[in-house]
Amino acid sequence: MTSMVTDQDGVMADASAWLARLQREDVTERDGLEFEAWLAATPANRIAFRRALALWHEFETCAEDVLAELADEARRPAIRRAPSRRWLMVGGGSAIAAGLAVAVLPSLLAPPAPQTYATGKGQQRKITLADGSTVDLNAETRLDVSFTRSERRVVLADGQAIFDVTHDERRPFAVEASGQIVRVVGTQFDVRNRQGDLRVTVASGRVQVRPAASGAASRGFLLAPGQRLEIRRGGVAKLQAVDPQEALGWRTGRLVYRGEPLANVVADLNRQFVAQVEISDPALGAMPITGVIVLDDQAAVMTRLSLMLPIRSVPSQRGLLLLRK
Repeated sequence: MTSMVTDQDGVMADASAWLARLQREDVTERDGLEFEAWLAATPANRIAFRRALALWHEFETCAEDVLAELADEARRPAIRRAPSRRWLMVGGGSAIAAGLAVAVLPSLLAPPAPQTYATGKGQQRKITLADGSTVDLNAETRLDVSFTRSERRVVLADGQAIFDVTHDERRPFAVEASGQIVRVVGTQFDVRNRQGDLRVTVASGRVQVRPAASGAASRGFLLAPGQRLEIRRGGVAKLQAVDPQEALGWRTGRLVYRGEPLANVVADLNRQFVAQVEISDPALGAMPITGVIVLDDQAAVMTRLSLMLPIRSVPSQRGLLLLRK
């Protein structure tokens, strides 16, 4: 019996250490990969991490009392008092909560600085956030992450990302992009912000999209799985049914298009390859494409593209120029 309790406490201590580690400002992609490996090692690790999160959230509800009590202790150093049972025993009497508070307490003293994640041309990256949520970043994407006690907020300044959000009713997860707020509790969805054009595709759960500015005249939307919302720079919104797996295909190097203008496809390709592709005239750029483009070798991609449309590519100063056949 004693051994079982010791093992459980050890797993909880590891979970608490991971929670603290993932909240550091210098958290790296390697930290995220090692965290995923630790979670996958045993079901007990996942259970312990969920419990550590619950304990931390419970601690947050009395954080002000804790800080006040610590300040009181600091003013009277000569008096050795036992800590208040109210916060030491947070989470059903577990001392782990107290250790967790010590590990992460500095984050309560001031709002944490946003963490920035970015990818370059042709680069994809998977990150794990402090709450256990995961984000896949597409090429040339920038993401700023700010977590507080009441909200989990990220800003997608430019690019595309797939969010797999950990359920937490007390802290909604909000993505700000192109003047809109995408708010969820726990779900999987894709957000694409390209030069002010926003596209949100939901794979599971429900997602609310509303204007970021309070009092804005634009309407809000509630998206269900299999729905996509597009909002153009001019404010025109379009809601349609889609296969969400098509929107998530870029993680495996597959771009799926249905009636997409050639100009938009070229813009996507230019984020993947160093040699940039230009279009000879606007009318050519408006030609629609329906099909799947596999992102392997750029020369092979351009060959497939010429089979889908009556176009050809020739060398240019920047890379390639698309012309009509």
